[in-house]
Amino acid sequence: MIKQATALDVDLIAPLFDAYRVFYGQESDVEAAKNFLLERFRKGENVIFLALENEIPVGFTQLYATFSSVSMQQFYILNDLFVAPEVRKKGIGEQLLNHAKEFCQLKNGKGLALETATDNPAQKLYERLGWEKDEGYLHYFWKNPQ
Repeated sequence: MIKQATALDVDLIAPLFDAYRVFYGQESDVEAAKNFLLERFRKGENVIFLALENEIPVGFTQLYATFSSVSMQQFYILNDLFVAPEVRKKGIGEQLLNHAKEFCQLKNGKGLALETATDNPAQKLYERLGWEKDEGYLHYFWKNPQ
């Protein structure tokens, strides 16, 4: 089952969010994860879809809204997608991605953007679900030296 999460679900999401961050090389800190998620919900900055299997949280995806000045439309950044290792290969990631797409359509958004590592095997899933690799643009990031 996939549901749109609220701040009331933070205790369910935080361990998954923490595991996601650990997967990307960060130190585990479930309390900081809870605080980060609560702040996003408090400010209305995120949309999270939570996957439950037998009422146990097993995955999530987090979207952030932004805008395209050129098209003058809102779109969403699919910033986070995580499925617990023990339930991978069961279609949960696909369900989460499809929920994000349905949400974007419901909100009449321009689309969804995501970035991923060049060696991420999920690329095949993204492409099978209609995501197109953008070969026409380079991605740059300025890192604050503080």
